[in-house]
Amino acid sequence: MNTTELRPGIYAVGVVDWNVRSFHGYTTNRGATYNAYLIVDEKIALIDTVKAPFAAELLERVREIIDPARIDYLVSNHVEMDHSGAIPAVMEAAPGAVIVTSSPSGLNGLKMHYGDSYEYMPVKAGDSLSLGRHTLQFVPTPMLHWPDNMVTYCPEEKILFSNDAFGQHYSSSKRYDDEVDLAEVMAEAEKYYANILMPYGMQMKKTIPVIEGLDISLIAPSHGVMWRSHIEDIIKAYKHYCDETPDKKAVVVFDSMWHSTERMARAVVEGFAMKGVPVKLYDLKVDHISDIMTDVLKAEYIAVGSPTMNNQMLPTVASFLCYMKGLAPKNKKAFAFGSYGWGGQSAGLVNAELEACKFHILMDPVKIQYVPSEESLKELSDKVAAVE
Repeated sequence: MNTTELRPGIYAVGVVDWNVRSFHGYTTNRGATYNAYLIVDEKIALIDTVKAPFAAELLERVREIIDPARIDYLVSNHVEMDHSGAIPAVMEAAPGAVIVTSSPSGLNGLKMHYGDSYEYMPVKAGDSLSLGRHTLQFVPTPMLHWPDNMVTYCPEEKILFSNDAFGQHYSSSKRYDDEVDLAEVMAEAEKYYANILMPYGMQMKKTIPVIEGLDISLIAPSHGVMWRSHIEDIIKAYKHYCDETPDKKAVVVFDSMWHSTERMARAVVEGFAMKGVPVKLYDLKVDHISDIMTDVLKAEYIAVGSPTMNNQMLPTVASFLCYMKGLAPKNKKAFAFGSYGWGGQSAGLVNAELEACKFHILMDPVKIQYVPSEESLKELSDKVAAVE
C-alpha cells in the first residue's frame, strides 16, 4: 500500500495485515492495520511503529519520503507489540532518534521489552515537543488499555493521533471513514471497544471530555481507518459504549449436547420476545465469544445455558464466562439454565460465575432433566417474560 499524505509533510506510513484472523482472543474477520505516522519538519518524528514482522514494510514506506536515518523522534504512544514491535528495526535504521514515551509506565515498559540502550524522553501530561512548524502535545490515557497509553495531538493541523481509542480491526486499501462502508467500520469499532476497552469504561468517561476539548479535524488511530467526516459520530458512539446504562435488549448464550439445552435457550428467547425485549441467540458451537461480547456490551439481560457433563458445565460455556468476566460488563441482569441427566451441577456453576461477574441474578438456576417437555418449555418462557 502506498503512503498517504494527510497534510503537507504528514504521512500515514503504516501497514495492512490483510490475513490476520485472531488478535489475542478475538476474531478479526476483516483483518487489521497497524498505523504509523511520519511528520517531516525541521525535526522529523515517527509516531508509533508496527508489529515486528512488518518492520521492513514500514521502513520501505518511510524511505519513499525520507532516509529513515533522519528521524529525530520516535513517539511510542503504547508499548504493546502491535504498536512497538518494530522499534528495534527503526532504531537500527535511525540510531540517533530519541524515543518519546509516557512517564513512568511507557519508559518502564519499553525498557523491559527492548532494553535501556536507547535514548528515551519520558513525557507527562502538559508536555509538548516542537518539531518546527508543528507541535506535538502529549495526553496520558492510562489504562486505555495499558498503564502506559497516551495520545498525541498536533494543534497546528488539528490531528489527534489517538492510539487504540477510536480504532477498528479493519483492513482496507482506503484510509478514511468516508471512503469505506460506514456501517462496517462502526460495527468493527463497537467490536473493538467491546473486546479491548470495555473494562476501562470509567477511564474512557474521563478521557472523552479531554478529547472533546481539543479542536480536531482528523482522528488518526493506531488501527483501522482515520476519522475525518464522522468524528462526532464515533465520539458519540464511544459515549454510548462507556455509559453504564444498558439498552433494553437481551443476549442468550448456550451450548448443547443433544439439543435439550438448545430447546431451553429457544424458550428463553421466546420469553424475551413475549416481553417485548429485542433478543439475540448465540450457539457457542458456531458463534465466537468476541462476536457475542459486541452485543453483551450494551445488553440489559444475559442468559447463559449449559448441560451438565462430567459434573461440570461444557468447556465452551466456561470459556465464554471466563472471557466475559475479564471484560467486566456492568449493570447486567442475568440467570442460568441447563438440562441434565443425573447430576445437574452445570446450571448452578454457571449461576456462580454470573454472580462473580457482579450481575443482578433474576431467578434461581433453571434445570430440566433429560428432554424438556412442551409444558416445561412454556413455563420457562412465561417465567422469562415475567422478569423485571
